[in-house]
Amino acid sequence: MKLSSRNLEVGLGKIYDVIVAGGGAGGLSAAIYLARYGLSCLVVEKGRGRSFWMQDLRNYLGLPPTTPGRELLRQGTEHALSLGVDYLRGFVEDATDEGDLFAVKVKVGKVNSLYPIFRSKYLIAATGIMDELPRLSDMQNVYDYAGYSLHVCMICDGYEMRDQKSVLIVNSEDRINTAFVLNWFTPYISVLTHGLCSVGPDMRKKLADHGYPLYESPIRRFLGENHQLQGVELEDGTYIEATTGLVAMGARYHNAYLKGIPGLKWQGENLLTDEWCRTAHPRLFALGDLKQGLNQVAIAVADGTLAATAIWRDIRRASPARKWEERLLSPPRSPAGPSGSSLN
Repeated sequence: MKLSSRNLEVGLGKIYDVIVAGGGAGGLSAAIYLARYGLSCLVVEKGRGRSFWMQDLRNYLGLPPTTPGRELLRQGTEHALSLGVDYLRGFVEDATDEGDLFAVKVKVGKVNSLYPIFRSKYLIAATGIMDELPRLSDMQNVYDYAGYSLHVCMICDGYEMRDQKSVLIVNSEDRINTAFVLNWFTPYISVLTHGLCSVGPDMRKKLADHGYPLYESPIRRFLGENHQLQGVELEDGTYIEATTGLVAMGARYHNAYLKGIPGLKWQGENLLTDEWCRTAHPRLFALGDLKQGLNQVAIAVADGTLAATAIWRDIRRASPARKWEERLLSPPRSPAGPSGSSLN
């Protein structure tokens, strides 16, 4: 059922088996499996996550390569709802371990916001990350190319950049090292700092040894047509010809609501989990970009399956076996022959 500010009492009156924070590919995968296992589930989705901005999924098995990420999410949401999953648009503000239950505080609505608290036995964290993009005075100019010919994931899209003239946009000297991995796909790399960092002599020499020009003036605008990049104009008037680009400026993790839960193990902003996506807290699981590993839609979908299955196993093993009650309540009958007499 779709929940909203008008019918929140439906969810507030329940103790869910699982609350899934995040309705991206991983969260929806988990919700679908949980529902198929007969477990109650609430998905809380803030909207417009990383996979929503994927303009096409050229590396996802079984889908046409031009399938946009939002279509994958639409189908997944409809599938989850058809199985009885509760679904709420909202922002997870906080999660508290109350002992046997998690209390999850959600902000619902941007104006006159409500802050309901839902409870569940298990919590799946699937709120993901958002990639940092270069900030321009006209951000629509960035959005015209981001996800099309301006990429944020080399593993996803390095193939799309093969042997093209590329810009690599960074915000720290350490991230310039991305150039020496990107050159597997293309050696025609121009490094742009957007005026955000200084570059030392050793890195300058390394770039020069590879023939990669370095530009330190801020970006004024991206140039091209129909989402296809043709070049980049800098504030100092420099024009750089490029048909593709990779933004390597890091990401923002949507994980603040987890920071108050004691005992979790982190590596940077990523949660450490076991092979079933279980964190150091036995009833809290982390999927996709929130856990350590590859930031790929296919990985997130698999993580959702693993986490849901692990939770089902926990609950099933702690539950009494189901019995065929009407057979147990009926008196046993003796086998009888055609005349009704007992057989010897």
